[in-house]
Amino acid sequence: MVGYLVFLTIYVGLYALFALGLNLQWGYAGLINFGHVAFMTVGAYATVLLSSQGVPLIIAVIIGMAIAALLGLLIGMSTLRLREDYLAIVTIGVSEMLRLIALNEEWLTKGSFGVRGFPLPVDRFDPNLFQKYILIGILTCLGVFAAWQLWSGLRSQWREGKEIQGKSYQPTKLIGLIAWGIIGIGLILTVYINGCAALLDYNYKAGLMLLVLIAVAVVYWGLELLVKSPWGRVLKAIREDEEIATALGKNVFWYKLQAFMLGGAIAGLAGAFYAWQLTTIYPSNFETLVTFNVWTMVVLGGAGKNPGAILGAIIFWAYDALTRFYLPKLGWFNSSEEGAFRVMVIGLILMILMIWRPQGILGKKEELTLGR
Repeated sequence: MVGYLVFLTIYVGLYALFALGLNLQWGYAGLINFGHVAFMTVGAYATVLLSSQGVPLIIAVIIGMAIAALLGLLIGMSTLRLREDYLAIVTIGVSEMLRLIALNEEWLTKGSFGVRGFPLPVDRFDPNLFQKYILIGILTCLGVFAAWQLWSGLRSQWREGKEIQGKSYQPTKLIGLIAWGIIGIGLILTVYINGCAALLDYNYKAGLMLLVLIAVAVVYWGLELLVKSPWGRVLKAIREDEEIATALGKNVFWYKLQAFMLGGAIAGLAGAFYAWQLTTIYPSNFETLVTFNVWTMVVLGGAGKNPGAILGAIIFWAYDALTRFYLPKLGWFNSSEEGAFRVMVIGLILMILMIWRPQGILGKKEELTLGR
């Protein structure tokens, strides 16, 4: 059970990174990117191929992120001056083109045989008891940071509600905030307790889990600072009405390009963790479905909210784990039908969400950009 929860934590973490990159592009800048997996592909292959040639892992990851950002620059320079429709079309085409290159250029990517045997982080790390306690201390700091962010978010929601409704603040809203607080603390404690157990009985996956959580915390914190800065406020203004931002003297194209490149770099980092989790990567790991999975997470959690991107990743993988475990026990479907049923159900959930709460769970309706 501990190992399976570690597996889920790693996937939630790397997809949270992936979703944070897309949320920056779409949720904050209003850029519709339907080929987000292209940046993950570049980050994954660049990291593993460079590290296989002896490049230190940290340098390989930075180069992978830089190449992903460069890809964002190339796409953005050619499409960001056009309407959003063209950006969506071009990004889908680029992601599929990169997948086909990875499939056919066997001299570089080993094609359908996949890239394997590349260096992995903390693979050879064998901590003693004192070092294990240091790792648990780091995990404790991450848990405290998560609890602090949860408290800050709930307090912010409470203040916003009181400002909007004044003295008539609804008790149901307070109950909802308390419920979210209980759920959030429960998730944090679950990950923390399971993480402590995994780190005491240390293996490679436990170390990778801690690295993913550190990366998510750093990226989340950095993005929160950025989107609350004047730069982030300009992005929101561009998302709402770029003509007004232009009239105020802002270089709309340059701001869009920055958001697109930074979101791509974050997706490239997620690609590195994706490769390290799989330990062997194939072109089929980077199909278009991966992009639409992360769109599901962002839409579900709430666009324009970094906590929403993380919440969407948690809900998506919780649903995935539960249905994989319980559906076979019901005996209603064979193995191929189970996959189709799972996709159908999550599609139905999204349809209901779009009717009931189109802004997502944590999003604001006035910040919704898709379909304007």
